[in-house]
Amino acid sequence: MDTQTWIYLMVGGSFLLYLVIAIASRAGSTDDFYVAGGGVGPVANGMATAADWMSAASFISMAGLIAFLGYNASPYLMGWTGGFVLLALLLAPYLRKFGSFTVPAFIGARYYSNVARTVAVICLIVASITYVIGQMKGVGVAFGRFLQVEFETGVMIGMAVVFVYAVLGGMKGITYTQIAQYIVLIFAFTVPAVFISMQLTGVPLPQIGLGSTMADGSGVYLLERLDNVITDLGFDSFTTPEHSTLNVFMLTLSLMIGTAGLPHVIIRFFTVRKVTDARKSVGWALFFIAILYTTAPAVGAMARLNLMETVQTGPVGEETGNLKYSERPQWFKTWEGTGLLAFEDKNDDGRIQYYNANSEEFAEEASSYGWEGNEMVTVDRDIMVLANPEIAQLPSWVIALVAAGGVAAALSTAAGLLLAISSAISHDLLKSMLKPDISEKNELMAGRIAMTGSILVAGYLGMNPPGFAAEVVALAFGLAASSIFPVLLMGVFSKRMNREGAIAGMLAGLTATVLYIFVFKGMFFIPGTNLFPDEAGYWFLGIQPESFGAIGAAINFIAAFLVSRATPAPPAEIRDMIEDIRVPGALRQV
Repeated sequence: MDTQTWIYLMVGGSFLLYLVIAIASRAGSTDDFYVAGGGVGPVANGMATAADWMSAASFISMAGLIAFLGYNASPYLMGWTGGFVLLALLLAPYLRKFGSFTVPAFIGARYYSNVARTVAVICLIVASITYVIGQMKGVGVAFGRFLQVEFETGVMIGMAVVFVYAVLGGMKGITYTQIAQYIVLIFAFTVPAVFISMQLTGVPLPQIGLGSTMADGSGVYLLERLDNVITDLGFDSFTTPEHSTLNVFMLTLSLMIGTAGLPHVIIRFFTVRKVTDARKSVGWALFFIAILYTTAPAVGAMARLNLMETVQTGPVGEETGNLKYSERPQWFKTWEGTGLLAFEDKNDDGRIQYYNANSEEFAEEASSYGWEGNEMVTVDRDIMVLANPEIAQLPSWVIALVAAGGVAAALSTAAGLLLAISSAISHDLLKSMLKPDISEKNELMAGRIAMTGSILVAGYLGMNPPGFAAEVVALAFGLAASSIFPVLLMGVFSKRMNREGAIAGMLAGLTATVLYIFVFKGMFFIPGTNLFPDEAGYWFLGIQPESFGAIGAAINFIAAFLVSRATPAPPAEIRDMIEDIRVPGALRQV
């Protein structure tokens, strides 16, 4: 059976499974639609949270970032996992004790203000839409390759699939679909990693294989081989840090507190039966996530080595040391068809020269070989995980499994984000403020309409993303870190924080972060509208836009503190409510 047939079987079979689960779990009430009836167990919820969390950025793009950034991608690993510790200790149990459907509902009640609730809805929508752009980029990459269609067509197919099972099932359908998607994506990520680790190092565990010697008997360590291969071609060392310590710290912190403030993750802890289950869910989620995150560095390093050695077949500079374009493997041709991999023969020698043309040190050496520029003019980092099994010539069923996993990762998170957006609009704006007497049936319909609109917006932006999937997602984390996390933390632990302070903090943090991002990424991510190049020499104190969420959060805290001290304290009943949600006991219901 050929690879494409396997792909159709694996992806088609997984789609059928998701749709059957969604239809069987169709939401019949707002309780089902928003929080799956509040009856999900901690292990199941942990697995669903892991799938919700491990998006296209984790499955497709993070290993791609590691492949090309090496050590400099470590903040993504530390920040995205460390955030769950903050979530377990500081937020999840208290928000579950409060008993609301959504994050804006908690903010509206805690800060006794519909204005605060509205601002929270705006913050949630801005962060979630930015996040879902990254998922749609991942969907387009996965579908584009495995259905052999153009990237934009892949995005549209993904939009249609998400529409069917997310709009129908709500949180109930999404929860049980995400459990199936976690199983698919974790096998899809780890099985190829085991195969490739065995090929390269003879060690079946990729986490150990990353630090092992090559299986060719040379005694050279895998990371040493990779460093030698890429530095010989003018690229930066895989194992050497480049960014400033301040930028690394800020990016890690931004990703950590952004994780703890992401609405589509927090809303998952409203689905469990009791407060203790919320904390257990976080622990299980971190366990399930760690399986992928401890494997990702090995996948990234091995994918980069395989790619480089496929193109650079012999010693650098030798006439026959580079792959002939006419002899390129099938996987190369397939990815060329998506537009995410492109070659241009600049010196007309019929061979592929792939090197760092921006390296001044290597430029003279490259010129002496007759090379006239890097000929791999497009190598999208997001293809690395999906192409890796093909580059390593693994069995067809393994390549198909990766296809199903990539699609599952992107769709699972997209569904959770879209639910967070639709619930904010239908429950927090429509039901709670604009039309309190709306029937449950009409509220469900409003939620589905809001989700449909969000899919259309996210799909359009996904076709025109401001970066690679993981970078776009990092921007979303910065927005959540600067706007949502501080008011949630102060809402639980500060009795003195009032509505005026919360509103001022959210607006100040969000505005500062959005403006900083737009200055370098373009207004509303529109290409060509940025004021300055997105380069280290132009960043404030060397802090990249993806790292600015931590600064935005500090601005939020400071603005909230100053304004709250200049305005009246919260009413006594609000202070009593804060005391109540900190103390173990029966669940509240809002």
